[in-house]
Amino acid sequence: MRLHVVNPNTTASMTAKIAAAARSVALPDTVIDARQPAMGPVSIEGFYDEAFAVPGMLGCIRDADRDGADAHIIACFDDTGLDAARAAAKAPVIGIGEAGFHMASLIAARFAVVTTLGVSIVPIEHNLKKYGLADRCARVRAAEVPVLALEERNADALGKISAEITAAIRDDRAEAIVLGCAGMADLANELAATHDLPVVDGVTAAVTLAESLVRLRLKTSRLGPYAAPRPKTYSGLLSPFQP
Repeated sequence: MRLHVVNPNTTASMTAKIAAAARSVALPDTVIDARQPAMGPVSIEGFYDEAFAVPGMLGCIRDADRDGADAHIIACFDDTGLDAARAAAKAPVIGIGEAGFHMASLIAARFAVVTTLGVSIVPIEHNLKKYGLADRCARVRAAEVPVLALEERNADALGKISAEITAAIRDDRAEAIVLGCAGMADLANELAATHDLPVVDGVTAAVTLAESLVRLRLKTSRLGPYAAPRPKTYSGLLSPFQP
């Protein structure tokens, strides 16, 4: 099968890290097609960045659909543009935040999320409520580490993330941790060993869930809000995205 993994930001090094994480757990016959848009923010840190990342990401999904993708994975923990992508894509679409939450709920009664910056806490909390998992999440914590700092394998950044995990175990009674950024994908195993509890990376969780959807031949329902968008004219810079 062919899985399209799209990094909604434009940082190539993060796309490469995401692709490596995806390939590390993919089935032998799964091809990982990792892409990033040519336009948009270099990182997604809050609602404003998210809004401007969506058009380029949807363009990647449109192109991957044409190239025969069996499923799409949105590799941003805020699940940037997930609903729009499901309405537009022929193949099923999974967000890594959504995947991480669901995977953690299967192995722990209470989990905590450790993300990058405080500005991401509310978007993640909104998604937890939307997915019906807010009661399972003990707390969303921020390590106050900029997303791009994770590209440098920065010891200070790793220490801050680790400290938040310690606090989540001690203060929030978390039994598992979900890492709240695709840029943390390479840290999960190390942090799990350090803290002796399950640490879920959304990228790898999404790959295994996407493979399951494909193998079960399950696709997005078109009977509700994920119905294909109606044809209409989009003006100006958005004209290439009109349905």
